[in-house]
Amino acid sequence: MARLILSLDNQVLAEYNMTKERYTIGRLPDNDVRVDNPAVSGHHSLIINILNDSFLEDLNSTNGTYVNGKLIKKHALQNGDVITIGHHQLRFADQQITDADQDEFEKTMVIPSGQQNAAQLALAEKAADVAATADAAAGAATADAVAAANAAAAAAAVRLDPEEAAALDDQAKPVPAPAAASTPEPAVHTETAVGVNPSTAPNALPFAKLQVLSGAFAGRELELTKALTTLGRPGVQVAAITRRAEGYYIVHVESSKEDDYPLVNGQPIGAQARKLADNDVVQLAGVKMGFFVS
Repeated sequence: MARLILSLDNQVLAEYNMTKERYTIGRLPDNDVRVDNPAVSGHHSLIINILNDSFLEDLNSTNGTYVNGKLIKKHALQNGDVITIGHHQLRFADQQITDADQDEFEKTMVIPSGQQNAAQLALAEKAADVAATADAAAGAATADAVAAANAAAAAAAVRLDPEEAAALDDQAKPVPAPAAASTPEPAVHTETAVGVNPSTAPNALPFAKLQVLSGAFAGRELELTKALTTLGRPGVQVAAITRRAEGYYIVHVESSKEDDYPLVNGQPIGAQARKLADNDVVQLAGVKMGFFVS
């Protein structure tokens, strides 16, 4: 069943299950989807559902009806289309996505290992390793600094004299554990070309996904279960997302133009690997994708 999701400034206001043949959209109360805003005409636009297809039509509105940023008069709606009416957005979500559609998306954006440049990918993985190591070192330094600041604040709060503070510091020093005769090898986190083995995956790092936000494949999702996922279009722009113990990193692999780097939240990532955070927006080869941690 198709749905319309009404939002304003990225805040969802209402959802409509499209169970009828006709849906009018406008400012007046008699509309099926009412958008109470001066920028919206009384009867602004119309959606007609015929079997499994949905068609949008502008009803000669004052400010026009836009789909994915383009002014339209009539438009055949596709899953993920974003309708803009005044200042509001209506996202068209069609759950009838076939496996063939999903395969088409993955074939378009995900680059198989056989088509990848091994030397470039090796450099990308090295850049991700360097970034992950730097992040881990920075985190450890920050933790040490916070611990030292907390200790100093605690000492100041109780106004210890120098001898008491020194004694307390000696007591706080950890006692080294005696060396064991033999230490068992830790469990190895295995990652393969197929993906991560959930039974050995570290619990601290949740799985993540990319959701396409623009273009013909808007609404499609890609689970990032592989140790290395290469995305983009060869000869245009290619990037890799690597899964490390410290998190997910995106790194530039190649572009048709010099210094044409992928964007994260509108900013070029540069030649170094960039750690991704939940809700980051990645723009690669002209496609916007949201990064979400599950």
